[in-house]
Amino acid sequence: MNAALNATPPAEPFAVREGERKGSKLTFATKWPETLAEWEVPFDLPDAWPASVTPAFDAFHAARQAMQRAMDRSIADRAESETLYDQPQVAKDKLRISGPFTVEAVPYPSVLSLAEAEQPQEADVAIARSGESARQHGWRDELLKTGIRGKGGQLLRFTSLETVPGTACVHASGSLESGERVVVSFGPEHGALEQRQVEHAIREAGELFPLPKMIVFCAFAFDPEAAKDIDAFKGITALKAQMNTDLLTEDLKKARSSNQSFWLMGQPDVELRLRADGLYEVEVNGFDYFDTAKGELISGGKGKIAMWLLDTDYDDRSLFPRQVFFPLAGKDEGWLKLKKSIRAELDEERLAQFHGTVSLPFAKGDNAKVAVKIVDDRGIESLKIVKLARGG
Repeated sequence: MNAALNATPPAEPFAVREGERKGSKLTFATKWPETLAEWEVPFDLPDAWPASVTPAFDAFHAARQAMQRAMDRSIADRAESETLYDQPQVAKDKLRISGPFTVEAVPYPSVLSLAEAEQPQEADVAIARSGESARQHGWRDELLKTGIRGKGGQLLRFTSLETVPGTACVHASGSLESGERVVVSFGPEHGALEQRQVEHAIREAGELFPLPKMIVFCAFAFDPEAAKDIDAFKGITALKAQMNTDLLTEDLKKARSSNQSFWLMGQPDVELRLRADGLYEVEVNGFDYFDTAKGELISGGKGKIAMWLLDTDYDDRSLFPRQVFFPLAGKDEGWLKLKKSIRAELDEERLAQFHGTVSLPFAKGDNAKVAVKIVDDRGIESLKIVKLARGG
């Protein structure tokens, strides 16, 4: 087939649609003959190809189909089979204690060739307000309208909020009712705000004039290392704000100033102690909250911790809670309520140990690192990573 194409080149170039040469156009009329690989052969004979190619083209596809049938037979004869169920039967005598699971896929990134990628001749407002730019404009307008809610009904309210030209990670700049200048960096729509964005945003904020008094990172989730850098930053006040997931769905977001779209997140106050017996224990002292009236961090105490989880051997990838505590749980709440729900026999004496703010003793794991996730009475989550000494 390749020989026939080079002997009688088609009237029009052929655009490759598969493989690494996708988008390339072959003329079959160069000084060095061009050839198609087997995965580049089209399924239908192009109209521009000469009739002399037809016999070889048909023979190629006949051989390909025969090979595929042989492969299918080999798999059917030798491969182990497994039955997949997509409509399970409902068992009334079983109790489900978790919600249904979903599987979500991230679209595979693809890049067009230079020949396929066409640049617009004139600027288009629709393009400027599409995708990430449009989302950030929407979040900025919502932030200006609702402000950021803090502890005890406090509110950071903006009098102005505009986009910042020439910056990549600082997305808005404005003023609070107190007159202080604030810049805002929004996290991604899907995924956690990463450490690299924090670093770039702080550097860009430091290059602005006049220098802002505060930088607020707004995200649906925070990478642990990014949250640590925000909490530890000195110079200008750096705060974390939890974004309500309703912002991801236009039908759930109401156009009103009373929306609770942004919440100030507390900084966990966690103490790690090495006991005399060589084991470790963790004590959670609460959150350090930003007081909007005083303009400084204050201790929130232990009274607002609804739940906290401890991973005694954090692997930097996923949190695996090995101890779970419900400090605000009443007499028949927390683990005792779960015990009743699942109708299981649990050791009530041990369950009583999971109602406080001090962990059970544990040994150092292979990763020499612990993770503490705290959820306050508003449902706001925060993560603290603590490293253990490698020796000992």
